[in-house]
Amino acid sequence: MTTRLTWLGHGCWSVAVENTSVLIDPFLTDSPASPVKAEEVAADFILISHGHFDHVADAARIANRTGATVVAIYEIAEWLSKKHGVAKTIGMNLGGSTALPFGRVKMTLAFHSSVLPDGSYGGAPCGFLLTTPQGKLYFACDTGLFGDMKLIGDEGLEVAVLPIGDLFTMGPDDALKAVELLRPRYVLPSHYNTWPPIAQDAQQWATRVRQQTGTQAVVLQPGQSWEIPG
Repeated sequence: MTTRLTWLGHGCWSVAVENTSVLIDPFLTDSPASPVKAEEVAADFILISHGHFDHVADAARIANRTGATVVAIYEIAEWLSKKHGVAKTIGMNLGGSTALPFGRVKMTLAFHSSVLPDGSYGGAPCGFLLTTPQGKLYFACDTGLFGDMKLIGDEGLEVAVLPIGDLFTMGPDDALKAVELLRPRYVLPSHYNTWPPIAQDAQQWATRVRQQTGTQAVVLQPGQSWEIPG
């Protein structure tokens, strides 16, 4: 069993769990950081953390093209179904979980805001805890630091994906504190360098992680993939 993570720029990730493709926060066609366009990606499931354009922009067109099931907070699932014709959605809420063919998805807290591109209410923002045959993967998505990350870490994380861009999410300092709370085996930075206001030196941050924690930091460039070691 293999699990491969591919960073598609900004907050978008593709996770391949064996033959299942999971796409998180698809912002591709209009993203200056994405190496691919929406019509070029595969997806069996699409996870959406909140309603901002730079996380939901391509969700409907990808779901309608691929037949993917969208997993999101209830309000976003309803918006995609009723306004964009997405046939398969799973509406959830914070703390809930659902079993899927590749494992289990739990919707975690995130401290952020959420409104959909047309001004509709986007429900609560969230992160995702994925339980896969290779272990647990936590995608914090857009969030500030919060103390209950320690409880997420108590799950025993193989991988954490954390925003480091600052301004709209945690910056490098708070993301380092998040690593200390979460205690994952590996951590990958996200949501940075898309535009100048969230520019960060990810390699410098990764060095701090290695020096100050027991976690291994992995830095990818947009389009690069990394497979969880067996």
